[in-house]
Amino acid sequence: MLEIGSVVDGKYKILNRIGQGGMSIVYLAMNEKANKQWAVKEVRRDGTRNFEMIRQGLMAETDLLKKLHHPNLPSIVDVIEGDGTFLIVMDYIEGKTLARILMESGAQSQETVTEWARQLCDVLGYLHSRKPPVVYRDMKPSNIMLRPDGRVILIDFGTAREYKEGGSTDTVCLGTRGYAAPEQYGGQGQTDERTDIYSLGATMYHLLTGHNPCEPPYEMYPVRHWRKYLSSGLESIVLKCTQKNPLDRYQSCGELLYDLEHYQELETEYKKRQSLQWRCFLAAGTAALAAWAGAAWFQNAEKQLTYSTSQWYLEEGDFLAATEPEQAVECYENAVKLNPSSRAGYEALLNFFLWQNNEKEESGEVFFCVFSDAEEKEMRKILGITGDSGRSNEEFLRQKEEEYRKFAYELGLAYFYSYEGTGNKAASRKWLKIAAEGETSDLLHKGDLDRAKSLYKIADYYDSLGIRNQAGDSKASYWEYWQDLWEVTKDAREGGDHRMLLLSCKELAGQIAARASDFKRAGISSREMETQLQKNREAVEMMEIARESANAEYEEELRQTVLQNFQMAEETFRAVYNTGNLRQ
Repeated sequence: MLEIGSVVDGKYKILNRIGQGGMSIVYLAMNEKANKQWAVKEVRRDGTRNFEMIRQGLMAETDLLKKLHHPNLPSIVDVIEGDGTFLIVMDYIEGKTLARILMESGAQSQETVTEWARQLCDVLGYLHSRKPPVVYRDMKPSNIMLRPDGRVILIDFGTAREYKEGGSTDTVCLGTRGYAAPEQYGGQGQTDERTDIYSLGATMYHLLTGHNPCEPPYEMYPVRHWRKYLSSGLESIVLKCTQKNPLDRYQSCGELLYDLEHYQELETEYKKRQSLQWRCFLAAGTAALAAWAGAAWFQNAEKQLTYSTSQWYLEEGDFLAATEPEQAVECYENAVKLNPSSRAGYEALLNFFLWQNNEKEESGEVFFCVFSDAEEKEMRKILGITGDSGRSNEEFLRQKEEEYRKFAYELGLAYFYSYEGTGNKAASRKWLKIAAEGETSDLLHKGDLDRAKSLYKIADYYDSLGIRNQAGDSKASYWEYWQDLWEVTKDAREGGDHRMLLLSCKELAGQIAARASDFKRAGISSREMETQLQKNREAVEMMEIARESANAEYEEELRQTVLQNFQMAEETFRAVYNTGNLRQ
């Protein structure tokens, strides 16, 4: 067993143990020279049966992965053999397996599952297009990792094989019963691309229904047997994927991907509407003129009633926010359900989570402007399906492009600055990108768009800072990173937005405290760093907080914290630059 703190091969420092399987232990390691974390899988000869056979299997797995390059696959960077040990150094993937997500929150929304399935189709299609094709053979939720940025990663290639043309059967029966296709049980044909399609269908079944095909009743019913409101189109896709006869399944991932992207068009209701369309056309045309005036009146009246009721829910939520937080959340969510194409309900709920639903600990510390994990889950839930339409609320909101981009901007800021108190840059990227890609409007001004673009660029750095390519060149520049950081604070100072100034200064101070040595190596002078700290400190100190404002208490607490952070940042960078009198 590797010792915590030991250094492997002169460059991988073992930080802690992060997982253990039947024959291996996985550690988190740091390559301190490259400032990059890796996962190290260790298999030891001691206590391991058939070590040589396992070693050969691992060598085959690593040799296979080394030839593959895809965003949804891990990379193998090193294989180290020692006395009685076999080590594989690979990408460290932050996140949770889909099995863990199922265990924690149960069945997932059809939009979420469809998005994951599209990504998995893409990576399986890549594997199947290799020469010779690579058949994965063990698709299941525990072999799929979900990263914070929403990307899924296919892990554990221990059962993958290269397709052998002309073979009649596989030599070994591998795969996980319940997810494995019939041909994987041996003697029933050779596994091929359609084997992976079966396993993907079984995985989708588990994710959509919450019922594990490995457990009783050991049968995959149509998914709407468990959740009646699921799309019949999606149900037909899962059924086709999991046919026992490979000829009855999708014959390629391309076919499956097309149907996943158009699953709503496969719905039985859609087909019925299409078949009735021509027969109804003549009758509808005759009745249209007579009904037009009355229909217009009723439609307008219905819209007015919906708007008035949703406004009442918003006002009631604001009234209850300070005293009955749970009822306030219910009011905001009801406003969304009534009028899902308006951003008002979503923004009211987000604002409540950020500024009002924050409590003090016994120590008296205020958790201001925190977007907690539970709140984030609630926000994702309300963006999903909440009615009988089969469509997500996000789809309705997307119909009004300006409103959608405005909400995306606010949600992106919440993820960037406030998620769990420190921010989740990876999770913010989707929303900041949506906001940044549009034109200026009454809802998003030029300054907002510039800020969204800068923050998206900063968030993008977090995947590549400190990573070097094979030539040893850094993939991201700390000098550019610094320029973007202070540009955001400069815009906030000039824009007069207290919230943005406090949050951007908090981020700047935190990054100086954490990365001062990186900025120094990138050529940022001590004078420039001192100048930026001084400008922003003065702006925060001179800020006038309106005492009658609903957020006055939180803004004041945040200001005091930011000033403390500036002090810690100054102490750090003075130590890094090794000077004590920069102002003289």
